[in-house]
Amino acid sequence: MEPRKTRCSAGGHASMGQGLSFGFQPPGAAASSIITAVQQQEYSASVWLRRREKLEHSQQKCIAIFALVCCFAVLVALIFSAVDVWGEDEDGITEENCSKNCSVVLVENIPDSISFSDNSTSHLPLSVGLNNLLDRAERVVEIVSPVWLLNSSEFNFQLAAKQGRDLLSRLQQLKAKGIQLKISSGEVDSAELETLANHYAEVHKVNMTALTNGNIHSSFWVVDRKHFYIGSASTDWRSLATRKELGVLVYNCTCLALDLHRVFSLYWGLQHKEFIPTFWSKRLFPYFNKDKPVNLSFNNTEAEAYISSSPDAFIPKDRSSDLEAISRVIQQARHFIYISIIDYLPLLSSSTLRYWSRIDSLIREALILRKVRIRLLISCWEKTHPLTFNFIWSLKSLCMEQGNCSLEAKFFSPTQKHVMNHNRFMVSDRAIYLGNLDWVGKEFTYNAGAGLVISHPETIKERNNSVVEQLRAVFERDWFSRYTRTLQNDKIPVCNEHSVTNYKASHSGPVPIRTGPYDNGPAPLRNRHNAGGLTQDKAAHHDDRLRKISQQSVASEPVPIMDSHQKRAGIRVNHLDDRRVQNHNIPADPTSQSTESSGFRETSSGSL
Repeated sequence: MEPRKTRCSAGGHASMGQGLSFGFQPPGAAASSIITAVQQQEYSASVWLRRREKLEHSQQKCIAIFALVCCFAVLVALIFSAVDVWGEDEDGITEENCSKNCSVVLVENIPDSISFSDNSTSHLPLSVGLNNLLDRAERVVEIVSPVWLLNSSEFNFQLAAKQGRDLLSRLQQLKAKGIQLKISSGEVDSAELETLANHYAEVHKVNMTALTNGNIHSSFWVVDRKHFYIGSASTDWRSLATRKELGVLVYNCTCLALDLHRVFSLYWGLQHKEFIPTFWSKRLFPYFNKDKPVNLSFNNTEAEAYISSSPDAFIPKDRSSDLEAISRVIQQARHFIYISIIDYLPLLSSSTLRYWSRIDSLIREALILRKVRIRLLISCWEKTHPLTFNFIWSLKSLCMEQGNCSLEAKFFSPTQKHVMNHNRFMVSDRAIYLGNLDWVGKEFTYNAGAGLVISHPETIKERNNSVVEQLRAVFERDWFSRYTRTLQNDKIPVCNEHSVTNYKASHSGPVPIRTGPYDNGPAPLRNRHNAGGLTQDKAAHHDDRLRKISQQSVASEPVPIMDSHQKRAGIRVNHLDDRRVQNHNIPADPTSQSTESSGFRETSSGSL
């Protein structure tokens, strides 16, 4: 038993020795534990510092990202605020529920010094048509015009400017009727605009020089986003008196009126802007274009239509440009293309003489490849570019020794120097294009314009009442009138004062007039003009007659345009009757080509 106790004691002593070793630490072990603790604290501090650096770096990242997001948001806001779209709703009108049963009326201004044959086509006077639009207005009238000049400061033209003054008075009275007047124009100096602004009209001016280095040449009215006018006339007394103008009035057609209103909204939102936005608001996108025209009815005749615009920098997504519209009408023509235009010059600029082939090549293709008959009626006036005749000769030379190739060109030259043909339209066997721009390269590149395309299906049987046939009749009336001159092989016409004087001298007697290709003989001339001018009694009679036409036209719905011997809306409209020359001793217009064609206010006091 003794030895076992000894082992137990030994074991107990051993245990006690181990226990004492844990309870007591030598000086070296204490120092090492202190060092370890310090190292742990240093490690913790370094970890904390690293975490703090990461946190600070993350905060800097967040601040940078937040700043970038803010900058992006501001940039987007600036982009989309570049076009301030009219904030009001569009009365719930969409492409599905807009009205498509429309009425269309051609309107013209025929100067008193121009007379056609008694059986020629005539249409509603322009001044009567514009007043009809104002009579139908209930809420808002929106107008875009390149010039505002409704009164003449020259004594010789005070009587001629009477219709312009009457129109200005009607516009001033809109506020009293609770009708809003909104006007968009270029940076023009106009006493009329100041007068209308003082009568509570809203006027927005677009700095076209900063945006495109061009001008606003668009000319259209939109009334209640339901009715509209578009054509060659400006809000200019000359467009109501001394210029030959043509346009269309479209009634009860919200599909097209709303689309044209969106073009107005684009101009309206560009006030005070000096850059063109990269992105346009969706509320400026069109409903219809050349690939998706609206199917509607014009005067109970099936048709397709859409609105085009220029320049390319002003075209939102899906809007067809004027060049695309012109190209489509030319390419779809199968039998004939008739063009009435102020200037035809396929140059980008008359100073640099760079060839501009966009329209010229389409005409050549139609002539040679498709054998389409083409007629060009160009205004002959003091600023007609001499190279115009070279390009016309170039087109005519394509048909030399070519069968079924026909290109004819004439120049419209009224006998009075201050009168000019201001029409801008094209008609084919299927469609019409009515626009605001001359067919010169720089017009489509820099200037703002708007156009209307109307086409009829080939399947329609009754075409006599269609818009295409009506405009064709207008062109043929002008083409066969005594005011046109054919481009002859042995001489080139010079469209200046000298050539006009020679033309008047060589046509001192009555000249037979053809009104169509199937006439059996010359038609009689209309009234002969005396040189005594327009008397006050005759002027009063003329004004009373216009008022009667206006009152009766407003009282009835718009009806299809008819010839002069047919009745329109229960009345007989033959506004070319009883016209007289107002003043034969009127000086020529010394303004520049761009000024005359676009209708800008005169810079010199003695000019027209």
